[in-house]
Amino acid sequence: MSALAGTRVIELSHERTAWAGKLLADMGADVVLVEPPGGDATRAWPPFAGDVPGPERSLHWWHHQTSKRGIALDLDDARGRDVLRRLVSGADVLLEGEPPGRLGAQGLDPADLAALRPELVMASITPFGREGPRRDEPATDLTLLAAGGPVWSCGYDDHALPPVRGLGGQAAHIGGHYAVLAVLTALLHRAASGEGQHVDVSLYAAANVTTEMASYHWLVQRTTVQRQTGRHAMEFQTLPTQIRCADGRHVCTGVPPRRRAEFARLVAWLESLGIDELAFPELVFLRRGAERDVDFAQIGVDDEVTAIFAAAREAMNLAASRLPAHEFFLGAQRNAGIPVGVIHSPEEAFEDEHFRARGFQVEVAHPELGRSVRYPGAPWRFEKTPWRISRRAPRLGEHTEEVLSAAGIAREEIAALRAAGVLGRAAPEAGA
Repeated sequence: MSALAGTRVIELSHERTAWAGKLLADMGADVVLVEPPGGDATRAWPPFAGDVPGPERSLHWWHHQTSKRGIALDLDDARGRDVLRRLVSGADVLLEGEPPGRLGAQGLDPADLAALRPELVMASITPFGREGPRRDEPATDLTLLAAGGPVWSCGYDDHALPPVRGLGGQAAHIGGHYAVLAVLTALLHRAASGEGQHVDVSLYAAANVTTEMASYHWLVQRTTVQRQTGRHAMEFQTLPTQIRCADGRHVCTGVPPRRRAEFARLVAWLESLGIDELAFPELVFLRRGAERDVDFAQIGVDDEVTAIFAAAREAMNLAASRLPAHEFFLGAQRNAGIPVGVIHSPEEAFEDEHFRARGFQVEVAHPELGRSVRYPGAPWRFEKTPWRISRRAPRLGEHTEEVLSAAGIAREEIAALRAAGVLGRAAPEAGA
């Protein structure tokens, strides 16, 4: 049985709710995705399967809507809103990302829905939250990441270059993760108290608390971090960690040793590579490190500690420059016990043997294509309640009749709603 089996979620389709809905659906919740009759806007987002545009071919849509059932429903029509209320009356969770005030104007405000179903857990995911002076400001993923702080920490040592924005809708993904955590917590509270509640997620705030140490350094010691190439943003410039290997590929040399046994292993590995004091005079500092533990807090304070740490970093750089990237990765991990990594493209990482061994690659049936498609799986593995993608993303209105019938809506009423355009067109055939 899946972790969230028996949990019914109604999701009002939006780019801000998609990731949270997917996480819940893949963990076994019955997520019913409610789209407008013309379909969600993200169905038109590229790239497309086979580079052929179409509302059923967006790879962004496929990835974010797995395991959900989908219906089409016009919430601008009073009859459509009545149908939604009937669906909510049997639901555990409602996910929505509408602009603040829109649902209230339709009689679907959290207070209205709580009166209808006191046990309901409702999560709103909006740029600045549903309350506060900035709630109605327009925003995009880029402006939220910039204003929230993460962009400040992302970029290169050369600050003449602008910051680097993370792609892929990261603000919505960050907020989606927090929404899921909050929803699960609210469900636990409901199990103990019988009470539902409204969870109000601000993507702006979610981005800010995901700035690693930047916000906390400012709050605690009034210092400002600076972005650095491929490593932690810090108040001071640290040594580079991105190194070009003998085969032209790059690696991240990770965190140098800090305990005497780790320094001893590093010295032994360097010697096995033919790197001695003649090739690397700073080896003397590594041997000193093998005699004492290094306190990182003393870097820049204690001259010997500073020299030992710098020598370890330079030793890793030298080894990387002499070896192919994958050989350096294996050698540093196995022989020196130092966490390093080859810098992979996303597609290279997806094909990594470790991912394959863990079952990260998941085959999802696409009957309309007559074949299966490989998807990325979950980063976790549940022993008792396995995660799985139960179905591909729903085609527009694919489960409308099925969902409405299960909610007790008669076939004649469904036909009348369809004729009136409240449900949009009939779902396309699976093979169309």
